[in-house]
Amino acid sequence: MTPLDPYDTIADAAVHEAAVGHLRHAGVVLPTFAQLADPSRIPAAITSALAGIEPDAPHPLNLFRVHWFNDASRRGRAAAPEHLVLPPSLTGVPSPILVMLGDRFPMIRAHKVLAAYACIVPRLVTGRFDPGTQRALWPSTGNYCRGGVAISRILGCRGVAILPAGMSAERFRWLDRWVASPEDIVRTGGSESDVKEIYERCAQLERDPANVVMNQFREMPNHLAHRLCTGRALEQIFEAERARRGGLRLSAFVAATGSAGTLGAGDYLADRHGSKTVAVEPLECPTLLYNGFGAHNIQGVGDKHVPLIHNVMRTDAVAAVSDAATDALSLLFSEPAGLAWLGGRRGVPAEILGGLRSLGLSSICNVVAAVKTARHFGLGPADAIVTVATDGAELYASERHRLLAERGPLDEAGAAEIHARFLLGAGTDHFAELGHVERTRIFNLGYFTWVEQQGVDLEAFEARRHQAYWRGLCERVPRWDALIDAMNRRVAGG
Repeated sequence: MTPLDPYDTIADAAVHEAAVGHLRHAGVVLPTFAQLADPSRIPAAITSALAGIEPDAPHPLNLFRVHWFNDASRRGRAAAPEHLVLPPSLTGVPSPILVMLGDRFPMIRAHKVLAAYACIVPRLVTGRFDPGTQRALWPSTGNYCRGGVAISRILGCRGVAILPAGMSAERFRWLDRWVASPEDIVRTGGSESDVKEIYERCAQLERDPANVVMNQFREMPNHLAHRLCTGRALEQIFEAERARRGGLRLSAFVAATGSAGTLGAGDYLADRHGSKTVAVEPLECPTLLYNGFGAHNIQGVGDKHVPLIHNVMRTDAVAAVSDAATDALSLLFSEPAGLAWLGGRRGVPAEILGGLRSLGLSSICNVVAAVKTARHFGLGPADAIVTVATDGAELYASERHRLLAERGPLDEAGAAEIHARFLLGAGTDHFAELGHVERTRIFNLGYFTWVEQQGVDLEAFEARRHQAYWRGLCERVPRWDALIDAMNRRVAGG
């Protein structure tokens, strides 16, 4: 299927009918994208029933928690998405940096469960996936495959996680508890940077028609879900902060590339607020910035290629962040000596210090890139920068233990050095604004992955140069919601 496949008509009536029967047996009701973007639209009966459901249970109603509005307990709903407003005492820049917290999502405590739901549901409601007979394959560098396995288990189908063997031990421990069989965890060679190896394994498995690949790097529903749901949620935290302090403008959205799904929120914010979109990647593998390659430890940020769902021609800048920064700051934000130094010597408020546990490695990467963005553009106190914390620190305890074993315990001097070097010292190096020529260079780089290696039709690939294509994608979402409503009625016997 090409990326232009609209997924908005029923492709196989028999498969669709089988899926209806399967969901009826599993007791699954599907939330619409409109409900996940605005949870106040979720029926009151479901909201009431959710109060008694454990947020980490594979319960069908937890699909209605796959949104940004869960509160800190993840049992209730917040008026605005939970977030941190990082102050100058921490970041060293005058611009407020608003970080929306992904560890409020159910089951995996990471926002990739939204992308997983988005990638499977259009196939499900259009007769392109039979959960009773087919396996869902989830290629990932960690969180997306966990989200896919969680969604698969709720839907009552087999979910297969395909990820590099070098990812954090916490990811694999979670998968061990959730997969139906040990063979449903497929370890590929390498670590975070080795996405091509994941694609090659998917190609082998896809030869069996019982396996359906949900490739987050090319599935346009990933882009659309973030454009609608994440974009709207980021807008709400900005509006909440603007109401608090007044005179604030939304100047930039910063997010690591990864699958490029989250970057779709930048299109929404640019349309509504004229903000810049800054894509972030590891300095050790600067694919967009320098056509480079390499390996790194910023887990959650796949690279060495340009995802098909990245709207490159609307990206305003690229920033690179070293994993030396994210590794060191992960210690500063979690070790008692680091938190004591930030609170006592820098005056960082206690509520911010407590919230730093919600920042995993890729989240810290986003924060550092936001600091670089503020410095590059000379942003001031009235310029808000928004970003996301894709997951929290609990997924990286093993990485912190490794770092401490290598460098020794963190003391006050070490904390001061880390803060001065990687936040106060985060400069404008390895940062590039993109004009038309640079955007074209990055866009063309995607040809080698998608057309030559993955067999995407050249005309479909080229269509993505033009914003009319991306605007046209938005028309799919209400059609999917209509199909979801229709399937829910069928499942209920209506």
